[in-house]
Amino acid sequence: MRHVVMLGVFALAAVPAAAGGVLCLDSCRALALRNNRQVAISELQLDVARNVRKSARTKYLPRVSAVGTYMYNSRELSILNDNQKQTLSTIGTTATSGLSGALGDFAAGLTDAQKAALDGALQAFGTTTDQALGNLGAQVGGLASALNAEGQKVVDAFRTDTRNIFAGSVMLTQPLFMGGSIVAMNKMARLGEQMARTGIDARRQQTIYNTDNAYWTIVSLVHKKRLAESYLALVSRLDGDVQKMIREGVATRSDGLSVKVKVNEARMSLTQVDDGLALARMLLCQLCGLPLDSAVTLADEASDSLAVGGTGHAADASVAMRSRPELRQLQTAVDISRQATNLVRAGRLPQVALMGGYSFSNPNVFNGFQNKFGGVWSVGVLVRVPLWNWGDVAYKVRAAKGATAMASLELAEAREGVELQVRQSSFKLGEAGKRLEMARASAAQAEENLRSANLGFREGVIQTSTVMEAQAAWLKAQSQKIDAEIDVKLSQVNLQKALGTLEQ
Repeated sequence: MRHVVMLGVFALAAVPAAAGGVLCLDSCRALALRNNRQVAISELQLDVARNVRKSARTKYLPRVSAVGTYMYNSRELSILNDNQKQTLSTIGTTATSGLSGALGDFAAGLTDAQKAALDGALQAFGTTTDQALGNLGAQVGGLASALNAEGQKVVDAFRTDTRNIFAGSVMLTQPLFMGGSIVAMNKMARLGEQMARTGIDARRQQTIYNTDNAYWTIVSLVHKKRLAESYLALVSRLDGDVQKMIREGVATRSDGLSVKVKVNEARMSLTQVDDGLALARMLLCQLCGLPLDSAVTLADEASDSLAVGGTGHAADASVAMRSRPELRQLQTAVDISRQATNLVRAGRLPQVALMGGYSFSNPNVFNGFQNKFGGVWSVGVLVRVPLWNWGDVAYKVRAAKGATAMASLELAEAREGVELQVRQSSFKLGEAGKRLEMARASAAQAEENLRSANLGFREGVIQTSTVMEAQAAWLKAQSQKIDAEIDVKLSQVNLQKALGTLEQ
């Protein structure tokens, strides 16, 4: 959060500066960080990793799902076959057919005497034998119809009507123990988010590093342009003096041509510096997200000499071990690889989950076959125990351990490389400081030498070639001084990047 606030402050400060055409180093850094696409990509990657972490946390929570289905069948299921249906439908006729035959045989086998005796016995009831037998036959026929109707009801009751089937369920699943896979998955997600955040730091440092290099390159070229203009003024003034001396007859034409060559070389050098400065400004504008043709001026361009800080070469490599985002990313990769091993190892451990839900269907069989919706609640525990997988999980665990070992070796190698880089950057900073001291001393001597040469030339005791040599030596010494000052600045930036402390 502190970096975000500081970035916003610098960005707001840089807007009016950019509009006015003057940028300081902090303003250039803020603009570059705000407009760099790679930094924006890293921030999006962090957002993706954050959502992945949130998704992994939901694996601890119960899952609720609903399923619904409809199916049409061309034929319905039948519990009774056709013969059974026919038998049940005619059960009354079948059961009473023997009784009807027996009544007929009984009536046909009566003799006149027996029939008369029965008529006499039935006369008290107000009927005859024929009427009694007829009534009994009618009752038997009614019984057959009633039994047939009941049998048909049984047939109808066994009809399933499964041509149109509706079914659905709402299920809840709560993981209880997944072999440690959910824990490993959440740790990997958190480590992934941490790696994405470290990636932002790496992109920010690289952007600042590129911006600083472009900034100090422009400052160096501006100072060299000023030096080239001064040198051109010197040789032009010398050219004017030599031309006067040629007209007075105290200098040769060869001296004049030699000076002309130096004037042309000075003009060519100035042109080259102008071209390089224009390209360097375009590069800085691109890094800062400004139009390439923006007329920007840097705050350090106007200084006669660049202020440099300490150039001591003592640096603590342990700071880089803690701060370098590349090392932190590699360490995170090792941790992720270890969690990946735990995730693979969970494949051979038991898994336990609590399940519950409500299922319904139409037709349903909870109270016989009914053509209406009916459902049931259910709850249970699901246990899955891997028994044999032909060593598949063991091979995967070995492969994951191998990946972890490779990541650890890469981390160790990177640590050694970073330590060497810190030492090299520290020594280079010390060398740059010593070179700056010598360059300043040489520039002072060249300045005094040029003053003496100019004075002797005006007195007529020093030749033109000696003055040109002094001017060339002065140009070289001043150029080396500028290079040494910029080299100290860039060495400081390199050391900060090597230590991982290059921040806005």
